[in-house]
Amino acid sequence: MNDNFTLKKALYNFCKKSITEKINTLEQRTKSMEESRDNETKSSAGDKFETGRAMMQMEVEKNSRQLSEAHQVNNVLAQIEVEQDYKIVAPGSLVETSQGMYFLAIGMGKIPFEGKVYYGISVASPIGQVMLHKEVGDGFVFNGKTVEILGIY
Repeated sequence: MNDNFTLKKALYNFCKKSITEKINTLEQRTKSMEESRDNETKSSAGDKFETGRAMMQMEVEKNSRQLSEAHQVNNVLAQIEVEQDYKIVAPGSLVETSQGMYFLAIGMGKIPFEGKVYYGISVASPIGQVMLHKEVGDGFVFNGKTVEILGIY
């Protein structure tokens, strides 16, 4: 198998593992918060009890939104095809630029791998939007810097 495909698969697996861990953590946190909220006993200070339950409910809802977002990101990642050979920048491509290596999948930020740093970015990110549909040899300006696309894998 091509080394670039192996690299993309490793980056994909890193992203998949990270988002799965985030989902698991959020699910456990939500369950724990719901149990705490439901087990809270009414005290003689009724208003304090209601305020505490309301605050816990707000936290459960916030956590649930984060969980929903994580599931959406996971769905985006599930549609990425890492074994495809790309000629233009598209979701799933690994893009070598004069400023670094970018894996167009999900917004992960820096991904350290085998002594190098790669950047996991989403297509919706500002740099992802600028790079989308570019070819090798194309250039673009991002944050005031001229960036050249050196390779697409």
